[in-house]
Amino acid sequence: MTIVAIDGPAGAGKSSAALRLAERLGYTLIDTGALYRAVALAAREQGVSWEDGEALGALASSLELRFGPVTGGRPPLLIDGVDRSDDIRAPEISQGASQVSAHPPVRAALLEVQRRMGRQGDVVLEGRDIGTVVFPDADVKVFLTASVEARARRRYDELKGRDGDADLDEVRREMETRDQRDSTRAVAPLKPADDAVRLDSSGLDLDGVLAKLEALVRERLPRPGAR
Repeated sequence: MTIVAIDGPAGAGKSSAALRLAERLGYTLIDTGALYRAVALAAREQGVSWEDGEALGALASSLELRFGPVTGGRPPLLIDGVDRSDDIRAPEISQGASQVSAHPPVRAALLEVQRRMGRQGDVVLEGRDIGTVVFPDADVKVFLTASVEARARRRYDELKGRDGDADLDEVRREMETRDQRDSTRAVAPLKPADDAVRLDSSGLDLDGVLAKLEALVRERLPRPGAR
């Protein structure tokens, strides 16, 4: 069983790089951030405040969360059996995910979900505390980051491509707010594991990041089961 943990802030390129790496290695991708987005979305729809930790924890425990089969691209996230993959990517839900993830009851509820998924073996997990909390004994740990300017530009381009309406300054402000919240929360703050390899993607495109990640995995794991 091989576990690759990729952590880092929003906009660093984790999602795309983790997906491509999993495909290249023949591993299963587990997008842990999607689970927190699911809780934020369900809370919004059920009238639960993103500030109410106890209620959010109970809600998280009640949800059936699973990833569906990959049919090209990212595996769909099913909430209580319904594919909500597009809904959880809305900008306001991204901010909500950062808020709900700061509550210990939510993190406790989702911790075992993540570990259960990871125990499948030969997996790539991406998130913000995989190498520090979820799988501190992961075989390979990477902290993928980039300058706030580079990350804001990437998120801006993504939003423009999806909705055709975005403001770069607003995107940057929201990213800085989320960075502050994620890195200063009391439980499982965003930070590199002591033994993680730090990779700055500011000047790299996706292919460049993928090449470095794959080289790192193959260096650490001579036979990672690539196909």
